Amino acid sequence: MVKLASADVAAQKKATRAALGATLAELADEGVPVVAVDADLTGSTTMKKLADAGYAERLFNCGIAEQNMVDVAAGLSLAGNVAFTGSFAVFGTGRAYDQIRNTVCYSNLNVKITPTHAGISVGPDGGSHQMLEDVALMRGLPGMRVLVPADYAAARAAIKLAAAAPGPVYVRMGRAAVPCVYDDDVQLEIGAAYVLREGTDATIVANGVEIREALVAAEQLAAEGVSVEVIDAFSVKPLDADTIGASLAKTGCAVVAEEHAVTGGLGSAVAELAAATAPVPLEFVGVRDRFGKSGEFEELLAYFSIDAASIVEAVKKAVARKAL
Repeated sequence: MVKLASADVAAQKKATRAALGATLAELADEGVPVVAVDADLTGSTTMKKLADAGYAERLFNCGIAEQNMVDVAAGLSLAGNVAFTGSFAVFGTGRAYDQIRNTVCYSNLNVKITPTHAGISVGPDGGSHQMLEDVALMRGLPGMRVLVPADYAAARAAIKLAAAAPGPVYVRMGRAAVPCVYDDDVQLEIGAAYVLREGTDATIVANGVEIREALVAAEQLAAEGVSVEVIDAFSVKPLDADTIGASLAKTGCAVVAEEHAVTGGLGSAVAELAAATAPVPLEFVGVRDRFGKSGEFEELLAYFSIDAASIVEAVKKAVARKAL
């Protein structure tokens, strides 16, 4: 099992996006030929930190032109660089999907799609900016690896993994400060899922901001006598079929929780796995066939029924179905 944050660290909050620029600067210090290509949002994505660290020549601001941003990153990768793209997720994946598909993935270029401000954690920016389909889009692309870190430490690890893995990688990051889950120096792997809490009655498979909600839900359920296993499916693609499949077989039912639409993302990936290897009752906690809404992040978790209380209810439904 990976090392979780101490109680003192777990009480702290930090945005996953804060890891982007700082980690790129760290990689540059280590001699990795990273470059950052942004679409006029270097402050918000934190890519500006690469320039602030003394690597201004490695930061390329393409202006409000996301398709061009991806093509510039593609060209830089062909010159021997490890190219990272910025922007917000709604623009960095949705507006530039054609270029990601046909320029980056079709040619298997060494470009890392690393937008910030994904999901409802964008908060007051509202539904136009709350990207809830990005994992589905990126997961469907041949050759694309998809990582959804739970906290700052996991985001830092994900960016380092992306830099070291040849070819396209998608790392999904958010705007809001979220509780720390992992130890600062956590080591993760592409293709791995992590059992954060063992249980026997049900499994919760989650990632991103839903990891903290899942852990809170597991504590509440334990107080009611329900033993829940919590798994961080940090790597949506490739999915860790062995770890997740073994847990489904052990507990006999599962809830999948994600800050994303219920279609096409982690829930779909786990459902596909379950159908092929371990058919068990599944419940899905996610946003259902609708756009986002302006509001504070914590309010929106409850509004869209993706908070800890919603996970608790979903687990109870899954356990009841198992008993039928």
